[in-house]
Amino acid sequence: MANTTGLTNITGRVIRISGPIIHASGMSGAGLFDVVEVGEKHILGEIVRIEDDVAVIQVYEDDTGLAVGAPAVTAGRPLSVELGPGLIGTIYDGIERPLQSLYQQDGAFMAVGSSGDALDRHKKWRFVPDAALSARIQGGEKVEAKPGMIVGEVAETRAVVCKIMVPPAGIRGVFSALAPEGDYDVKAVVARTTTGGEITLSQWWPVRKPRPSVQRLGAEQPLLTGQRVIDVFFPLSKGGTAAIPGGFGTGKTMTQHAVAKWCDAGVIIYIGCGERGNEMTDVLTEFPELIDPRTGRSLMERTILIANTSNMPVAAREVSIYTGVTLAEYYRDMGYDVAIMADSTSRWAEALRELSGRMEEMPAEEGFPAYLPTRLAEFYERAGRVKTLAGNEGSVSIIGAVSPPGGDFSEPVTQHTKRFIRCFWALDRELANARHYPAISWVDSYSEYADEVRPWWEKVDAYWDSARSGALELLKKEQRLAEIVRLIGADALPDNQKLILITADLIKNGFLQQNSFDDIDMYCTPAKQVGILSLIMEFYEKSLALLKRGLTMVQINELPLREHLARLKSEIKNDDEAALIAFGEEMRKTLDGLRR
Repeated sequence: MANTTGLTNITGRVIRISGPIIHASGMSGAGLFDVVEVGEKHILGEIVRIEDDVAVIQVYEDDTGLAVGAPAVTAGRPLSVELGPGLIGTIYDGIERPLQSLYQQDGAFMAVGSSGDALDRHKKWRFVPDAALSARIQGGEKVEAKPGMIVGEVAETRAVVCKIMVPPAGIRGVFSALAPEGDYDVKAVVARTTTGGEITLSQWWPVRKPRPSVQRLGAEQPLLTGQRVIDVFFPLSKGGTAAIPGGFGTGKTMTQHAVAKWCDAGVIIYIGCGERGNEMTDVLTEFPELIDPRTGRSLMERTILIANTSNMPVAAREVSIYTGVTLAEYYRDMGYDVAIMADSTSRWAEALRELSGRMEEMPAEEGFPAYLPTRLAEFYERAGRVKTLAGNEGSVSIIGAVSPPGGDFSEPVTQHTKRFIRCFWALDRELANARHYPAISWVDSYSEYADEVRPWWEKVDAYWDSARSGALELLKKEQRLAEIVRLIGADALPDNQKLILITADLIKNGFLQQNSFDDIDMYCTPAKQVGILSLIMEFYEKSLALLKRGLTMVQINELPLREHLARLKSEIKNDDEAALIAFGEEMRKTLDGLRR
């Protein structure tokens, strides 16, 4: 919610109401995207169009009972969010109202016009000033307050230290004072400049405006998730963009949960955008119970949840993803790697469609507004790995779930999303029905980050690229052979093609499939991932060489190697690299023994 203190207000009158879209006259002088409070209940809204002195306002709350002639008062600034210590572990709605506080205030259903401070005004935080900056100021040095400069820090949780920064805009001059270590609330001034600038523990930023950075960096560092099909086959880089499309029940939310829990990002932001209430309830109850593998404590100590269920006003759903990405950029500027889970962008696009229809705009494909691709691009382009204003490196990775009706990937939201993302994890209903988890299709999925993260992976294991490309090629061959098998049966195939089917089955069941309930298999380290796949591919190559020397598949199948290879993922612990090496030596010895 925007901070409106001390700003000039413009008051108009409501002349037309169409659901969440309100027209108000007498608004000349108001700015596009300014925050507006409408009616006696102070319903919060935002100006989305201005025609002469008439402003078109989309409101973020139920406006039932609002009448023509009601006042509409501007705040004089765009919709903004408050940033500071206390964000982590909190559950907000799309306009950064704290839902837990509002529940205590209003009960299970929020009253229209309800508001609450995004950050607790009464809680005291231990502020520790930057030692080097403090010494320079005390020594009489004239230190300029540059945008993004870190003046101190607050231990927000055990997992996240909140850096107190000079806001990117509005503060100039030379530091005149820096507060000593002590306990302060979020509005306390901890630094001052000679031009009258005051730096508090919190700051405001417009949600639709990207926070600035010095330089965008390359995508050569992978965002590790511990999921083999993602990390090895379709990797995502830190600062990258990915989409998870799939029909109902294919596992979009579960895949995002796994990535949120296991990925090596410092901060997680989960945006429930238009999801059903029962699904969002599951997220709100399960996330606090998830244990962070890094700290052994609750995952909520590095997580922010934004909840906008399908029965909430559509306008708030539309703005929720901008709120989420603004929070992510705030922690990125501190030097953290942040991962955003947006579930789902299809519901967000449906909100755009409804609002566009209410504003009587010309519809495009399937009724979506013509600017749908532009809005998707505005969201995904805010991802990236950057050099921050303070000189650190930070990243925002965006993983958006897409819910195409009927699982049809040719519908507009999925197709437009593919234009702006570089990693596509397509969920397959047949795999989901077969309880193959994660149900990511190796046929329809792709990643354009593979070449960029290759140098990083080859430092882990030089065989990463050859094992990956060889396995993908084998799966393609197996797909072509599957049509022949359906016609004539597998027994009619020559031995070299039977070997392809056997190895592809090993890749699917012994490598790609993971058991989220298995203490060993729920997460897989990079070294173990490449080690298992390399052993499977080595089994194929050596077996193929034996077939060329005259041996048969019957002789190879009699060996217990297949069963052992399929069980490596759950039998060998992540830190037991010696066991993988020992198995590889035993496998080579066994296969070489068939030659004599």
